[in-house]
Amino acid sequence: MTGNVPAPQLSEPDLTAVHDATTRYLQTVDASTDSLLREPSVLPGWSRGHVVAHVALNALGFARALDGITHDKPAPIYDSQERRDADIEEYAGFPADRLREVSFDACGRLKAAFEREYAADATIHRTPGGPEWPVSELISTRCREVEIHHADLLLDYGPGDWPEQFAEYLLELAAYDRGDEHNLQLRTPAAKVAVGDGSGPEITGSVADLAWWLLGRGTGDGLSGELPELGPWHRRR
Repeated sequence: MTGNVPAPQLSEPDLTAVHDATTRYLQTVDASTDSLLREPSVLPGWSRGHVVAHVALNALGFARALDGITHDKPAPIYDSQERRDADIEEYAGFPADRLREVSFDACGRLKAAFEREYAADATIHRTPGGPEWPVSELISTRCREVEIHHADLLLDYGPGDWPEQFAEYLLELAAYDRGDEHNLQLRTPAAKVAVGDGSGPEITGSVADLAWWLLGRGTGDGLSGELPELGPWHRRR
């Protein structure tokens, strides 16, 4: 329907943005208790413990794949989709103090891995034999993982707490991603952002609220206009 819409030129998060986001996220994890981690997150079927487990395992997977490049021993982020899912279930059941320890260790490993230099054309695989993933995209990908899932925890951190630059980046990215299913005109206090060819209904709201809705989160609180039903969010490549 809108496949000819060009990808946006984005100001992507850098290492400083990732480290700052991770610091904020780990402060929330550090304050979490067993009872809090057993409560539901924004994500259907996932407790807060599942979200924290996923963020930790994602960091470990990224670090392993990057270590594989460093030592010329290629390794995927995850051994398989099934193993990834099983590991999340296992880690989600950890007590808060153990999940906290795993989270700090995993994020520390990834921080060290990110600070090494890699060839411009270096790639990794999400799972063995899967599509190649440019290493150059991992920093922005990890920043999304941390910032979005931090908000998913529903623990005094939400889209309104995202740094302005990240929220603007995410809105542009999510609007492009949704362009293969909808045509919309998004209006923020400072700008207009097209979804698809921009010919459809106008929806008004803050940058963060619009981005959150485009991710498939929430019910459109803070937005005005005719909101279409959205399917699951996926990255267009």
